[in-house]
Amino acid sequence: MPEGRRVADLALRIRGLRRRYGATVALDGLDLDVPRGVICGLVGPNGAGKTTTMGIVAGLIRPDAGTVDVLGEGPFDPTRHAGRVGLLPQDCAMPASLPVGEVLAYYGRLQGLSTSMARRAADRLLDEVDLADRAGQRIGQLSHGMRRRVAVAQALIGDPELVLLDEPTSGLDPHLVVRMRALLRTRRGRCTIVVSSHILAELEATCDHVIFMERGRCTAAGSMAELTGRSRQVIVELEPGLDAPALVPSLQGAGLRAQVDGTRLVVTGPTGEGTAALNARLLPVLLAAGAPIVEVQAGRSLEATWMASRADPPPGPKPG
Repeated sequence: MPEGRRVADLALRIRGLRRRYGATVALDGLDLDVPRGVICGLVGPNGAGKTTTMGIVAGLIRPDAGTVDVLGEGPFDPTRHAGRVGLLPQDCAMPASLPVGEVLAYYGRLQGLSTSMARRAADRLLDEVDLADRAGQRIGQLSHGMRRRVAVAQALIGDPELVLLDEPTSGLDPHLVVRMRALLRTRRGRCTIVVSSHILAELEATCDHVIFMERGRCTAAGSMAELTGRSRQVIVELEPGLDAPALVPSLQGAGLRAQVDGTRLVVTGPTGEGTAALNARLLPVLLAAGAPIVEVQAGRSLEATWMASRADPPPGPKPG
């Protein structure tokens, strides 16, 4: 993990974090940085340590070793970080017998808002998660998806500087997933959001930073553009039957590096050259050769990037 970033530029810095549950190693010397103002996707299989990491950052779980710096002010402290951190746990139970609006306003009061401010914030957030008409309904009368939306709202109330969301779209209908994505995007730059999800396409559409975790360690991290190659690589899908290798010399003559992967050309430009300049070199060569282009894509998908990263697992014994 690069040490060049100043702590002041980070919402979260973790070094050497370890946590064991009996014989099971949840975190095995985890190092990671989350820049301020980003929406950061936390990607990893079940058991990678994502939920444990969020619990430690929020002060709910005590680590066995390592350091955590939250918002540049050390590990989470309920006084020092009051109202500055929001959390959606993986399993978020709320008082079933109380009205939705009352519960949400209560969480606003816990975040330091006055009674009137908490009520206004609750009303605004219920509207943003499409539940304004349910403010007077009891939590226990809501569907799973509705309760999940209330849980997301409670993590955002009070405008905390750091928001931790564990599977926020779990159980949501597709159109509500789109609304949730839009809601999170409105917070970009206003706060830092760390979101864990198994739906990689959703993370790719929402996040501008990503961290891969495997067996309690960080295996890759960076901006979405860097990690997926969007900023430096173009993938061209060609019609089957074309002699793709025959195009490589012409592409090299245009100053491009090209690899053939079945019916795809993976093309990289000169160092420091963005995808717009790369396309300006690439497309004339393909068109002059009469190459039948099916699709042009900047970089790989997050899913493809993640799967490629798993082909080379981190060294060392498997935890547990």
